[in-house]
Amino acid sequence: MVLACLMSAMFMVAIEATVVATAMPQIVGKLGGFAYYSWVYSAFLLAQAATTVMFGKLADLYGRKPVMVAGLLVFLIGSILAGFSWSMASLIAFRLVQGLGAGAIQPVSMTIIGDLYTLEERVKVQAYMGSVWGVSAIIGPLAGGLIVQNWPWAWIFWINAPMGVAAIVGLLAFLHENVEHKARSVDYLGASLFTVAVTALLLAIMPPAGAGLLTHPTLFAAVFLITAPLFLWHEHRARDPMVAIDLWAEPVVAAANGATLAGGVALIGLTAWLPLYVQVVLGRSPLISGLTLTAMAFAWPLAANVSSRLFFRRFGMRGTLRAGAAVVVLGALAFPFLGQGSGAIWLAACGSFVMGFGMGMITMPSIMLIQTSVDWTKRGAATASNVFSRILGNTLGAAVMGAIINLALKLSGAHVSPERLRGLIGQTPGALGGVDLTLKAALGGALHWVFIAMSVVALLTLLAAYAMPHRPHLEMGPGAAPKPAA
Repeated sequence: MVLACLMSAMFMVAIEATVVATAMPQIVGKLGGFAYYSWVYSAFLLAQAATTVMFGKLADLYGRKPVMVAGLLVFLIGSILAGFSWSMASLIAFRLVQGLGAGAIQPVSMTIIGDLYTLEERVKVQAYMGSVWGVSAIIGPLAGGLIVQNWPWAWIFWINAPMGVAAIVGLLAFLHENVEHKARSVDYLGASLFTVAVTALLLAIMPPAGAGLLTHPTLFAAVFLITAPLFLWHEHRARDPMVAIDLWAEPVVAAANGATLAGGVALIGLTAWLPLYVQVVLGRSPLISGLTLTAMAFAWPLAANVSSRLFFRRFGMRGTLRAGAAVVVLGALAFPFLGQGSGAIWLAACGSFVMGFGMGMITMPSIMLIQTSVDWTKRGAATASNVFSRILGNTLGAAVMGAIINLALKLSGAHVSPERLRGLIGQTPGALGGVDLTLKAALGGALHWVFIAMSVVALLTLLAAYAMPHRPHLEMGPGAAPKPAA
C-alpha cells in the first residue's frame, strides 16, 4: 500500500511537465502574457531544484512521513490554485508553489523505498518506479491534448487532486516509522543563496516588463554576480552543504553532470516549444502536438531499457554515453528543417523519438558511472548531483530559449504586441479565416531560432560526453578490468 501511494505521488510529478506543455498554447491564448511563457516552466523547476536536497535532509531530521505529506499538501494546494489562475503572473506564482511540493516528493519517495526494501528487493521496486515515469511520459501529452480540446484547461492541474488525496490518506494510514533524530544541519543559507542567484540569472536573461531600474537586466546580473560567488564560498565552508562542490571536481562526475545539464537545456527546448509550433504555426490540434511529444516520451524509457540489456556489455558505459549524445544531436538537427507542409508533423515526431532515445541512452550510464566512481559514503550526494544537474539544465534552458524567442520576435519587424500574439495563439487550430499570417510567419521564424539553439546545445552534450575519462574498473563492456572481490 505504501508503494502504491509513492507511485501515485511520483506519477503526479512525472506527468506535470508534459501535460502542461501540451496545454500551454491554449493557456496563453486565454491568459495572455506570452513574454512569460518560459516562466511557467522555470518557476516550477527553480523551486524544485532549490529544495530537493533540503527536503531530503529534513526527512532525516524529522522523519519521512511528515515531510512527504507536507510536500504532497503543498503540491496539491499549488495545483488547485493554478487552475484558478486569472493571469500569467498568478499562474507562475502558483507553479512556484507546485515546485516547492515537488522538491519534497521525489527525493523522499526514493528514501522511503530505501527504508522499506532490501537491496535485492529494491531492484524490482526501482523498476516499478521507473515504469511510472515511462507511463506518465506517454500519457501526459495525450491527456493534455484531450483535456484542452474537451474541457477547460484548469483540469490539467485539478486532475492531481484525487491522486494526491489518495496518496496522503494511504501514507498516514499505512506508513509507520520510528524516527531516529540525528544531529545534522540543514543548509538553509546555501539553499537561499542558490535560489537568489539562479532567480537573478533567469531575470537577467528574461527581464520583467517595465523600464524602471528595478526591472533592468543589469541589476539582476549584478545580483547574480554577487550571490553566485557567495554561494560557492559558503558551500566550500558549510559542514553539510546543499551542493557538494568537491564532487564536481571528480572528472567522471563532472563529465556525466555536464552531459546531463546540457541535455536538460536541449530537452526543455523541445518540450516547451514544439507544441506551440505544431498548434500555432502548423495549425494542428493539441492532441496532434501531444502525439509528437509522446514519441519522445516513449523512446526514452525504451532506450534506457535497451541500454542496460544490450549496449552496456557491448560498448561499455562510456561508449553508450557517447553514442547516446550523438543520437541526441541527430534528433535535434531535424527541428531547424521543420517546414509547414504535411511532412512537418512526421519530421517533428521522428526528431522527438530520436532525441528521446538518445536521452534514454545518456541517463542510465551517467548515473551508473557516477555511482561507481565515488565512495559509498558519497554515493547519495553524487547521485543527487546528477538529478540536480538535469533540473538546473531544464530551468536555465527554459529561460534561455524564452529569451531567444522574445528577441527574435522583436527583431522580426512584424510589430508584435501582446494583443496580437494572444489573438494568434488563441486561434482555433485549423481555422481558415482571421489568421494573422504576418505574425504567424514571425512566430515560426522565432521558433526556428529556438530549434537552432537547441541543436547547438545538443552539440555541447556530445562534447561533455566525449570528455568522460576512461576508467576500466568502472566499465561493464569489452576491455573492462576484473572487478575487485567484495
